Amino acid sequence: MRIRPERVAERIKREAADVLENRVRDPRVTGMVSVTDVEVTPDLSFARVYVSVLGPVAEQNEVVAGLQHAAGFVRRELSPRLGLREVPELRFELDTSLERGARVEDLLKRIERGESLADDEPEESD
Repeated sequence: MRIRPERVAERIKREAADVLENRVRDPRVTGMVSVTDVEVTPDLSFARVYVSVLGPVAEQNEVVAGLQHAAGFVRRELSPRLGLREVPELRFELDTSLERGARVEDLLKRIERGESLADDEPEESD
């Protein structure tokens, strides 16, 4: 049955969001961090936790570094909540899909208004 990794991923997503909001005290992590998705390997040994962070890129990278530093703590907090014999190793990654989606939406609106996109296109080298 292949549904188990998806169920575990959904539980990790919900519980990790709660741990990040209420238990992590690292000043780099406190603030607007949202868990957007979790992918778990079929053997449940590894979980990639995607987070969305509001703010400039440098600040986003610092938050992800803080999350990586807190990964062991988050994993220990998840253990009793998930009820698994072995909690997957956590790897936090920045989810940039929201920014990409907003950029595509902006470009589509500009096309609809008839604006030029020439300044947005990468320069071609000869």
